[in-house]
Amino acid sequence: MPLTASKSPPPADSSPAPGPLAGLEVKIDALRAIGEEFHRKGWSLGTSSNYSVLLSRQPQLEILVTASGKDKGRLTRGDFVRVDRNGVPTQPGQPKSSAETLLHCVVAEELPMVGAILHTHSVWSTLLSDYFFDQGAVVIEGYEMLKGLAGITTHETSFRFEIFDNTQDIPALADQVRKRLRSNPPLTHGYLIRKHGLYTWGVDLAEARRHIEILEFLLECTARNLMLRGVLPPSC
Repeated sequence: MPLTASKSPPPADSSPAPGPLAGLEVKIDALRAIGEEFHRKGWSLGTSSNYSVLLSRQPQLEILVTASGKDKGRLTRGDFVRVDRNGVPTQPGQPKSSAETLLHCVVAEELPMVGAILHTHSVWSTLLSDYFFDQGAVVIEGYEMLKGLAGITTHETSFRFEIFDNTQDIPALADQVRKRLRSNPPLTHGYLIRKHGLYTWGVDLAEARRHIEILEFLLECTARNLMLRGVLPPSC
């Protein structure tokens, strides 16, 4: 089962969001709720993970992303940053954005239908992204829950959950992701980073959240199936 935490939910905040974030309280609070939920489920522990929602595409791409180094189970209304397509803050007086902001920007830029991008650091995504790294992907097929991914209508399908190597060179990683999004067939639904976690997205925050749930479920099923068949030791 996923790890759980006893930390209480983030405190209610009725005050306006500070400075550049004023007027974005609904979007901010939706992301704060995601952080509390994912922390409670063990998918975003410590200061791991980052989340974003689209603010606009015209006259320029702008997204709202979590600030760097924040406890996702206790996000406040000030723990977010407005950035452009290059990950640069669009207004002064904001905290530093997540180190992986460009990974959000490239998905938002390359996929016009995307309205939210979510990244988690769960146990199963961390372990399986390493275990299957040499194969380049975790291949998941036959599970009914695959139909929870947008556009998949039958369990009689195969989903290739691609794995990128972990690196501190985020611009280089973002470029790799961009190339896969533009390739044929393109990267769909999300990807894994080795020993790190998963990224997924959706037309809105609700769909992106559902994709996290589905993918986390499928990864856990994959790992436990390997354990039952003796491929992986139970200690995993």
